[in-house]
Amino acid sequence: MSVHQSSNIKRITTHILQEMKSRGEKISMLTAYDFSMAAILDGAGIDIILVGDSASNVMAGHETTLPITMEQMIYHASSVVRGVKRAFVVVDIPFGSYQGNSSEALRSAIRIMKESGAHAVKVEGGAEIRESIIRILSAGVPVMGHLGLTPQSIYKFGTYTVRAKEEEEANKLLEDAKILEETGCFALVLEKIPAKLAKKVAETVSIPVIGIGAGGDVDGQVLVVHDMLGITQEFKPRFLRQYADLQNIMTKAVQDYITDVKSKDFPNESESY
Repeated sequence: MSVHQSSNIKRITTHILQEMKSRGEKISMLTAYDFSMAAILDGAGIDIILVGDSASNVMAGHETTLPITMEQMIYHASSVVRGVKRAFVVVDIPFGSYQGNSSEALRSAIRIMKESGAHAVKVEGGAEIRESIIRILSAGVPVMGHLGLTPQSIYKFGTYTVRAKEEEEANKLLEDAKILEETGCFALVLEKIPAKLAKKVAETVSIPVIGIGAGGDVDGQVLVVHDMLGITQEFKPRFLRQYADLQNIMTKAVQDYITDVKSKDFPNESESY
């Protein structure tokens, strides 16, 4: 019986995620940034909720993920945690709060866990952040890795194009995946890389590999919920499947409300005291 169907599973854990990979059950993951959305996703049976630094884009309107602060991430994460009963909640450590300084990385991770109540943190990068991961793990905080297109490094890459198409970068990505596994990460996100490479990574490492634009041969999938629900429609990469058109539905609802208010149809007698 799948984890999604089982009524015996009260809370998804890293152990359960590992079991899902072992038996070939795909892992579902979506982002959320507030209580109401998190409660909907959790009630629907999502396995992992990522409080992504993509909140910088979809919630705050920034061009990149870089501006979002630790305080803002903790605010979003604590809101999400209060709406969740079953899903495993992972929080992105924001840019500048873990790279290059393992002591700061440890402080950042502990602060997120203590102040939000989340279950794990996520960091971007491979060998270059190994020491930071080790320090975070030393405090008993689960760590999810992230390789491929790493949005916090967008100014280094200069583009959001597919990563690791060339042999040298592909080999480094595979080695970094092994390093993250050996260091102790419980799972790994691969973003916007060739499907064949993603499959090789998923077959090479024993930890769950979650893809976004990485093909279907990984252990699970993640999307930004605002993109998947069609709340935001400007961003339409190949890997995005839009499951609803909420932008148009919401726009029509608001327009209907305006019309009813202007025409004095709302509120009517039955809606008044």
